[in-house]
Amino acid sequence: MPVLDASRVIAALRGTFAKEASRKELLRTAAERIRAAGPPYTSVYLYMLHGEELVLEAYAGRETEHTRIPVGTGVCGTAVASGKDQNVPDVTAVGNYLACNTWTRSELVVLIRRGSLVLGQIDVDSDVPDPFTPEEEAQVRQVADALAVLL
Repeated sequence: MPVLDASRVIAALRGTFAKEASRKELLRTAAERIRAAGPPYTSVYLYMLHGEELVLEAYAGRETEHTRIPVGTGVCGTAVASGKDQNVPDVTAVGNYLACNTWTRSELVVLIRRGSLVLGQIDVDSDVPDPFTPEEEAQVRQVADALAVLL
């Protein structure tokens, strides 16, 4: 059974959307609700694509100095460049890894897309090596798909 229950996060997003919330509020709600699932969700970052750069628009958990990431750089930039979600069980094995902090051991990046258009991504960091099962990844993808409709 996955730690994250996407249906609860999506219900919160729909409630926020119904109040005519801003994009920033929607993204912050997503970050906070995903992180609230608890371990292994240490920090959650919502980066949105602005041209050839990912821009941090909301997060829950630890701060990061990486507020802008060029497409193709690090795990986040690679996800956009390749058009594929990234599930990295051990970030120390990634040559171009951009460390948000020294405690992160694994990372899951799920693209927010409308059809083939990439809008942004949900970037989940964990202090635990290899915690993101296919079921966990599927839950985060459901949240990303809901965001694609609501944004």
